[in-house]
Amino acid sequence: MDKVLRGLTYFFALVTFGSLAYLLVYILVTGIPNLSPELFEWKYTTQNVSMMPAIITTFYLVAGSLLIAVPLGVFAGFYLVEYAGKNNRWVEMIRIATDTLTGVPSIVFGLFGMLAFVTAAGFQYSLISGILTSAIMVLPLVIRNTEEALMSVNDSLRQASFGLGAGKLRTIFVIVLPVAMPGILSGVILAIGRIVGETAALLYTLGTATSLPTSLFSSGRTLALHMYVLSSEGLHRDQANATAVVLLLVVLLINGLSTWLSGRFSKGGQK
Repeated sequence: MDKVLRGLTYFFALVTFGSLAYLLVYILVTGIPNLSPELFEWKYTTQNVSMMPAIITTFYLVAGSLLIAVPLGVFAGFYLVEYAGKNNRWVEMIRIATDTLTGVPSIVFGLFGMLAFVTAAGFQYSLISGILTSAIMVLPLVIRNTEEALMSVNDSLRQASFGLGAGKLRTIFVIVLPVAMPGILSGVILAIGRIVGETAALLYTLGTATSLPTSLFSSGRTLALHMYVLSSEGLHRDQANATAVVLLLVVLLINGLSTWLSGRFSKGGQK
């Protein structure tokens, strides 16, 4: 029986890594030959279908969404773990709500963002509508990862800090936060990945304008949306494949930077 289970484990692991390797190879093989300087010109035209405005808009969207979601999510996680009672019924309801929202399809967030921000608030298809929708979409993810990171911190560290005379707030920021920071940043990395790869929610809120947004109330498109539009039009399939390569590199760059920061915080917490 053990050999069968071990064999199934190896088989499914091979299928998983094989599928990932095939996907990466396919993206690189079909996309790299189609990369050209015209794709990185500052202004989009129907001739060059430049992705540079989409690249910059993607970073705008990620920065704006994290600026809202990370502080709210992290402080909410601190409240649920450090301040709210363990047997508090409201805490359990909040956790059920966040778990439910984590599994909601992104198209639902897109429809909510369109009704709440595009129509009701009058923001129209704009960067601010996309930022607010993305922030709401990744907020449950940040909250749950912050909770898990804080709950993984040994209570003996808190008790030792209290025993030395440190207050609650000082214990949280000096003792608990450095230890939990790698887990919190893992949630931030997942949030970044979801924002960068999102299309459905942003299609109804950010829009698909080809120009670079000049303000929070200007429309634009992210790299994922740019690739989706080029593919759906059927006129620039080669450029869409090239965009997929750049999108992959952007995700790897952001994740690599976040992992490096996580390692730095982890080493700082151990000193």
